[in-house]
Amino acid sequence: MFTIWDLTFRYPGTEENTIRGLDFEIEDGEIFGLLGPSGVGKTTTQKIMVKMLGQYGGQVLYRGKDLKSYGRNFYQEVGVGFEVPVHFSKLTAAENLTFFSNLYENTVDTDDLLVRLGLYQDRDKKVGEFSKGMKVRLNFARALLNDPRILFLDEPTIGLDPSNARIIKDMICEFREGGGTVLLTTHLMNDVEELCDRVAFMARGKIAEVDSPKNLKLKHGLRRVDIEYLDNGEMAQASFDLDRLSEEEEFFDIARNHTVVTMHSKETTLDDIFIKVTGAET
Repeated sequence: MFTIWDLTFRYPGTEENTIRGLDFEIEDGEIFGLLGPSGVGKTTTQKIMVKMLGQYGGQVLYRGKDLKSYGRNFYQEVGVGFEVPVHFSKLTAAENLTFFSNLYENTVDTDDLLVRLGLYQDRDKKVGEFSKGMKVRLNFARALLNDPRILFLDEPTIGLDPSNARIIKDMICEFREGGGTVLLTTHLMNDVEELCDRVAFMARGKIAEVDSPKNLKLKHGLRRVDIEYLDNGEMAQASFDLDRLSEEEEFFDIARNHTVVTMHSKETTLDDIFIKVTGAET
């Protein structure tokens, strides 16, 4: 869907490039996470990919063609959900969606979107009266208005309660299952692990590492398994080499003769990987 090669970008009036040679690909029909600390260039990269910024170096291909060769019809295929929702606060939710629908040749049923996102009962309320979470959900609805082929989502579940976050994550997965492609940026590593097929970590304006969440956790984790078990009524612990587990007689003795309380591999978290790869806290 997208091929990014040696991408560079410098904002006017600055001495250093914000983007310093990005290389990555987004496959058709995948959810691709672009992760990194604040200020590393994730939003700049998105703005380039949606043709909001044009004075860049390197090459950006969309569906095999130079992005710069596409005209305004490009926007008919793209849905964008910015981190900070921008709405007309004096218009109702329904009026906001109607306004933006008029920008596209093809649109979906906005009532269906509002029902799914729990906003239908508030469709005639002015958006200025909406809570932050309601604005976030309306922002997501707007990104889906034109039945896009690719979604650019920046923190789509930030500030939402678990129930509403689940609705949006389910809709993102359904979009992918229907053949859509998603570029996701977020600092919520649980969302990344749950949604993304692959993730790219950005550090110092470049891509530091790209892989699936599972492969990254296997690569950066310890190959050990920890067990907590009861030994004569007292809690005891043991740790074993995962690659030699079949040779560990003590492991099988514990499993046969003791009550196992917990057992888990020493799998690292994406938060830990984020800090290790990018050198920054999430």
